[in-house]
Amino acid sequence: MSTPTEVSSASYQLASAEEIREVQAVLKADGLLNADNRIAYMGLLEPTRGTAADSEDRRFRAFILDTSGGAPKDVTVSATRGLVISSVDLDTSVVGELPVLEEEFEVVEKLLATDARWLKALAERNLDVANVRVAPLSAGVFEYPEEKGRRILRGLAFVQNFPEDSAWAHPVDGLVAYVDVMNKSVDQVLDFGVFPLPAEHGNYTDPELTGPLRTTQKPISITQPDGPSFTVTGGNHVEWEKWSVDVGFDAREGVVLHNIAFQDGGRKRPIINRASIAEMVVPYGDPSPVRSWQNYFDTGEYLVGQYANSLELGCDCLGEITYLSPVISDAFGNPREIRKGICMHEEDWGILAKHSDLWSGINYTRRNRRLVISFFTTVGNYDYGFYWYLYLDGTIEFEAKATGVVFTSAFPEGGSANISQLAPGLGAPFHQHLFSARLDMAIDGFTNRVEEEDIVRQPMGEGNERGNAFSRKRTLIARESEGAREADARSGRTWVISNPGSRNRLGEPVGYKLHSQGQPTLLSDPDSSIARRAAFATKDLWVTRFAEEERYPTGDFVNQHAGGAGLPEYIAQDRDLDGQDIVLWHTFGLTHFPRVEDWPIMPVDTVGFKLRPEGFFDRSPVLDVPASAQPSGGHCHTTVSPNT
Repeated sequence: MSTPTEVSSASYQLASAEEIREVQAVLKADGLLNADNRIAYMGLLEPTRGTAADSEDRRFRAFILDTSGGAPKDVTVSATRGLVISSVDLDTSVVGELPVLEEEFEVVEKLLATDARWLKALAERNLDVANVRVAPLSAGVFEYPEEKGRRILRGLAFVQNFPEDSAWAHPVDGLVAYVDVMNKSVDQVLDFGVFPLPAEHGNYTDPELTGPLRTTQKPISITQPDGPSFTVTGGNHVEWEKWSVDVGFDAREGVVLHNIAFQDGGRKRPIINRASIAEMVVPYGDPSPVRSWQNYFDTGEYLVGQYANSLELGCDCLGEITYLSPVISDAFGNPREIRKGICMHEEDWGILAKHSDLWSGINYTRRNRRLVISFFTTVGNYDYGFYWYLYLDGTIEFEAKATGVVFTSAFPEGGSANISQLAPGLGAPFHQHLFSARLDMAIDGFTNRVEEEDIVRQPMGEGNERGNAFSRKRTLIARESEGAREADARSGRTWVISNPGSRNRLGEPVGYKLHSQGQPTLLSDPDSSIARRAAFATKDLWVTRFAEEERYPTGDFVNQHAGGAGLPEYIAQDRDLDGQDIVLWHTFGLTHFPRVEDWPIMPVDTVGFKLRPEGFFDRSPVLDVPASAQPSGGHCHTTVSPNT
């Protein structure tokens, strides 16, 4: 058995308010940040591979938008040394636009409120502009060459009859506007005809809809009198039940886990160097001209991290909770704390292992528990929970929770092949929520490989006379040209990530297995604009060689990018993958045919994936888990008679 190699990786510290102020000061001193400039994104870059913690250069990357019309910039700053490392002018007609700014949201509604074409369209529908809300929506890329190099948002209208009214219940269908938020101009107002305005309200806290609230629920009290079993040191380093992890946060990706490792005897064994949800896209399937352009990259265009909720005990998190409050930059370079933005707790998770042995007389039960690291974000009408779970048996799991309010439309009188009816005259287009997990693997070090495992049905015949045999086949993914893979539920397809230089006591390479849920990937036509822009979503798995600059599956600049950036460019290099420093990109998601039960507020729907040990340990890693104490004072481990 070979000895695993520990990864020499710098510990990861959350960005501090002082560091963000330092970056702001450096940018101002170099003339890169002034009254006309806005920071569309600022994030802490990863430590360089192999950097020792005491020699780490804390580098921040900032995307800076010049609202006066100058070229946007991609800037890297050393907060440690107080200097600009690099500054690159961007041609947005080629690379795409910077992420959407929050201040641009209200620009769309304000400009349309005085546009004669818009006002005429509202008048024809007997609508008062004062009651019309406009959703500011990312533009995508279509057959509009005049939009290249210009910051465009598209606007769809909804009626809000009073401040607490849910405007999503009253979509103004048939009407869409294209707005240049930089030049403050309305390019087009397209009116495809008047549709009946859905009249029924969707105010989900209104007693008219709720009826009398239930009185049957008894309190659930989750207590840990001695506190949680995990410890937090250095602000964000977590130790729990042999696990160790540094909890990070990014304005674009949200929660990021660094240096995930498991204590195995006297060795701290690395598993994943960095884990994040690096992109998320919501493509809509309604071909109507008013909505056929709808597809939103909530991570790359809107930055899910910056819209993270401040969480409340008893509401968002229940039990013995530890919160982290990450600090990000606002549009002016000022630090902004997201109070209680990250929730951490442990929870009971049912049975871990159980057996009643009639020969030995041992009745054995152990309970499972997991560490939960989560945050919630609100992007427009939808709310998303991002949950990372660590289990006692070495399993790592991610779960996305989608809730909020579905995006609505009118429902055509003759019905629709692409829209669900939620209420009288109210529709919701079919759509998907597709995520990309970026998993920077480090299983016992940075010399890893990936094999695709399929179940093999063995035909009846010689050696299998009764036809009961089946086996499995593993296929090495040796180069990036082989690295774009599809799930196959009929063959039970999984992917095994192993380290050929580290062996368990049976002489086999230690590894982990990725279990996908095998849900549909992108359903749009392969020649569509969204298929080019969200190429990552066309495959279930991509495997690439690690490169520091390859951070996102869609490339750095997603907003109004024509497509082809990110993973297609990465794998085109066709680098060797066998026994190399590799990154897995796993696509998973929900295909949502909205139900009547999803209105007026949607119960949580979930999707995710698991990574389970596959020969990583020499035997079960939970043999040392103690029996749980019972209320009676006994334990879940008793001897029984073989004849009982």
